[in-house]
Amino acid sequence: MNSLRKRSLFAVALLALTVAAPAATQNQVFDLATILSGTWEGVTPGNKLRVNVRSVTTDPSHPYDMFLTLSGSHEGTNVRQQGLIRLESQGRSVYFGYIPHFDPSITALSGNAARFTDSEASAACGFHVKPEGDGFVGETTGSSCARAIRGAVSKWQIQVEPGSLRVQDTKSGETLRFKRVSKD
Repeated sequence: MNSLRKRSLFAVALLALTVAAPAATQNQVFDLATILSGTWEGVTPGNKLRVNVRSVTTDPSHPYDMFLTLSGSHEGTNVRQQGLIRLESQGRSVYFGYIPHFDPSITALSGNAARFTDSEASAACGFHVKPEGDGFVGETTGSSCARAIRGAVSKWQIQVEPGSLRVQDTKSGETLRFKRVSKD
């Protein structure tokens, strides 16, 4: 009887671990989209930002498009940005493209969430992320993202894991940390 109880406890523990830890799949783009999806809140001092990342249907050839909305304040400065994240497989990494929407009335529910002005399209930026630990890590190329992500003049490292998001200026070390508060 004791042996049966031990096997039952082991089976329950194994099941709990399986449910608690999201399993990585063979599809890195899906894994990254799953981790990013949801609502994130800033946790570092002065960071009162909220990030919403939602799946958005644009067309069948881009199944992992997501709409990002960033709002709140950072060190007393009001911030509002929105745009489309496009995730695509690139060999052993994932291409992370971001196309801003300068018109604040455009949302994930707008019919034109995937339509961009010439100015927005030319401001787009992209970089590659690769699997690391339980998540992904990548780095912007510096000033090429300055128009898309206001204030991102230098290189920024992005690290995303289940439940946490970190964005760090590689030169100054300034770091913004976020925790997930809800899952999409």
